[in-house]
Amino acid sequence: MNRPLDAGDPAEFRTDRLVDVLVPTRDRPAELAVTLSGLAAQEGVPGFGVVVSDQSDGDPGYAHPAAATMVRALRHRGHPVLLTRRLPRRGLAEHRSFLLAASAARHVLFLDDDVWLEPGTLHRLVTAIDELGCGFVGNAVHGLSYLDDVRPQTHRHYREWPGRPVPERIRPGTPEWDRSQIHSAANLLHVTESLALPAGTWRAYQVSWVGGCVLYDRAKLVDAGGFDFWRRVQERHQGEDVAAQLAVLAHHGGAGVLPSGAYHLESPTTVTDRDVEAWEVLFAEADAET
Repeated sequence: MNRPLDAGDPAEFRTDRLVDVLVPTRDRPAELAVTLSGLAAQEGVPGFGVVVSDQSDGDPGYAHPAAATMVRALRHRGHPVLLTRRLPRRGLAEHRSFLLAASAARHVLFLDDDVWLEPGTLHRLVTAIDELGCGFVGNAVHGLSYLDDVRPQTHRHYREWPGRPVPERIRPGTPEWDRSQIHSAANLLHVTESLALPAGTWRAYQVSWVGGCVLYDRAKLVDAGGFDFWRRVQERHQGEDVAAQLAVLAHHGGAGVLPSGAYHLESPTTVTDRDVEAWEVLFAEADAET
């Protein structure tokens, strides 16, 4: 019998740590268990915290025995875990804003609830953001069902940063906007294989945004506005992560990190109401002000 799970205390959780992992979830107990299992296997970043915020229609995903076991495994390995529910739902951006407010860590990793991280991924991301000094670094997710679908036309979008990333103002219709094409299917995995990097090394490359697994310098994310724009977009939106990253890029720069240790579970989306792109709303506001 799976005993009741302690949710944790928000005030006790919100302390000065190097990293907190923030996981928004809804109606995905099996996927959440896999995501948490990847976190439980991370090493090299002792004591990182985890916040799981659930917006499921029924019981929270972390109540499922498999997910609950991974919560207990994380705690057993010295990682504080805070379990929350954020209802009623007010949109994706509001949910991310709530998660960000739950943490006081120096770095925050926004990790989707359908992404498995291979061992060593978190340590590599923390190393990268500390060395690069930029606003965020990300691991684009691999879709392994596309492993045999090689798309060389997308590889031309791969450009490494020669040094520390610099701020960039990126807009639709520019070559910089098209960088995101390298993140679909298994394109980035094919690029990684072609580079044949020595074990233990990594590269920073230019991005427009990264989906699924993004580590922010918390202070720089807040300085760029965080997800406070949730009040200015309707609830049924998507692209809130894109909007936040474009703002951080413009103020502090950002980078993708290769190799990526993030693997997409390729489950059906639980975000079915996608009436607007959050970044389009914010761009329209900015254009109206100029």
